[in-house]
Amino acid sequence: MELPPKTCSIERLVTREQDVQKVLSGVKTATRRGGRYADPGELWMLQGVQFRVTSVYPQKLGDMTDADARREGFSTVAEYMDYLNGVHPGSGFSPAMGMWVHDFERVARMG
Repeated sequence: MELPPKTCSIERLVTREQDVQKVLSGVKTATRRGGRYADPGELWMLQGVQFRVTSVYPQKLGDMTDADARREGFSTVAEYMDYLNGVHPGSGFSPAMGMWVHDFERVARMG
């Protein structure tokens, strides 16, 4: 699939302290954004730790599974949606809303 141009820089992919800590601890291995922030294979740093984006693809919120929510660092889709609505009150997140999923992994240190 050919991806559209990025709408934001990768440095803005994970910024909320709660999410940063989930990424650093390995609990969060994906994030959804309203735009595309990274290309597959792109690297970025979080508090001195390097991560690689492994895939980027569109998904409607209504197509999320609890397994997807766990990659976001939540137990269920309902818990994830509560988080989204708390962070962005009044945004009206609906099952039909499209998001860009960014999957990533910690880059192993050499030596």
